[in-house]
Amino acid sequence: MRIGVLGLQGAVREHVRSLERLGVDTLVVKRVEELPEISALVLPGGESTAISLIGGEPFLERLRDLAKGGFPFFGTCAGMILLASEIEGRSEAYVGAIDITVARNASGRQVHSFETLLEVEGIGGDVPAVFIRAPYITRLGQGVSALAKYNGHVVIARQGNVLVSSFHPELTDDLRIHEYFLNIVKKRNQEDMK
Repeated sequence: MRIGVLGLQGAVREHVRSLERLGVDTLVVKRVEELPEISALVLPGGESTAISLIGGEPFLERLRDLAKGGFPFFGTCAGMILLASEIEGRSEAYVGAIDITVARNASGRQVHSFETLLEVEGIGGDVPAVFIRAPYITRLGQGVSALAKYNGHVVIARQGNVLVSSFHPELTDDLRIHEYFLNIVKKRNQEDMK
């Protein structure tokens, strides 16, 4: 199993470090040709518009195709925006891998960044969460599970093989959310082997 981390901008090194601490082989993905080499893809935070432009349309098209096939994705902050099926104030989605609507920068500007502890379903209590200009999930589609809320807003959700969070688990030393995602990938790999 090899996990890719989209290496166009954002907290790439931090995600790689978290995954490697869990003993996982990783690949920083910068080209569409590298996608067949991975079992799953992490889309880090950063600026969603910049990430989508750097990757270009062929990259986005390939990600959309992978999403339709149930490929595992994990998006944090801007990565969540890229994976959402609907973005407030934008006419179309980028990848559309999870049936949610997101509001960009819903937690405020950079100066309003904060850290807190969350109770995350399937993961546990006291999960540290770092929010930086975080988007919030404003709508959950059918089949999407809310795993945690903060001040009434859904901040981590899952649909099938896709996991998204408003916050940055890679900026903490807690590996439970990455481990949760790895279990999704392992389950998918086992199903593919049957």
